[in-house]
Amino acid sequence: MTEPLTRPPADPAATIPAGRPTRLGRARTALRRVRTRVRTRARTLPSWSALAAGALAGGLLGAGYGLVSTPQYTATSYVVAVPTDTSDPASALGFAQAYGRVATQLAVLGDAQMWAGVPVATLRESVRTATSPDAPMVSVTATSSRPADAADMADAVARALTRHAETSADDTHVELRQFARATEPTEASSASSAVTGLVGASAGGLLGGLALLVRPRRVAPGPGRPTAAVPGPAPAADVRGQL
Repeated sequence: MTEPLTRPPADPAATIPAGRPTRLGRARTALRRVRTRVRTRARTLPSWSALAAGALAGGLLGAGYGLVSTPQYTATSYVVAVPTDTSDPASALGFAQAYGRVATQLAVLGDAQMWAGVPVATLRESVRTATSPDAPMVSVTATSSRPADAADMADAVARALTRHAETSADDTHVELRQFARATEPTEASSASSAVTGLVGASAGGLLGGLALLVRPRRVAPGPGRPTAAVPGPAPAADVRGQL
C-alpha cells in the first residue's frame, strides 16, 4: 500500500517573486519622486516667487471673506444736554459725559428694547455711544445686518436715554433732548470684498517678504572665488617623529 503524500501549506511570502516591489514600496518610491521634483522646481523659481505667491493667496482669501461675510449697516442718533435756568453750560457738558456712559447700561437698554423690538443682549452688542469734550452731545450708534433695524435701535436707545434723564431733571437741572433722529443707511459700513482683498494681499505679501528674509541663502562657489584647502591627516610615523 502506498501512503498519500501530504504537502505543507504554501508560504504566502514565497508566492511573491523576489525583487518585485510591493504596493507600499511603489507608493514610497512615487512619493520620493514627487518630493524630488518639487524641491528641484522650487530651487529654479526666482526669489520673488514667494512674495508673489503670498500676495496672491492673501488677496484671494481676503476677497473670499468679503464675499461670504454679511454686510453691516450703521445708523446714528444724537441727543443734546440742555441746562435749565438754574444751571450753567459747564454742568450740561459734564452730565452729557455721564449720560454717554450710562446709555448702554441695563436700566436704559431694558426700556429701549420695547421700541427697538430686539432683546437686550442684541442692543448691548450692537449699540455704542460717544461724547464730545467740547459740546454737550451724545451720539448713539447702532449696527445691524438690516438698515431698518440699525435705525430703530439707535432711535430706541436715544429715546430711552432721554426718558431716563427726565426722571432726574429736578436734581441735575439738565435735560436731554433729541437733536437728530437716525436715518436708514443706504450703504453698508462694513468693508467691501475689494477692500478685504487688498488687505489680504498686503498681509500675504508681507508674510512672503518675511519668508524671503528668514530663508537660508545658497552661495555657489564661483570660478574666481578660492576654496579653502582642508589639510589631510598626518601619518602616525611623522607625528611620533615630531614628538
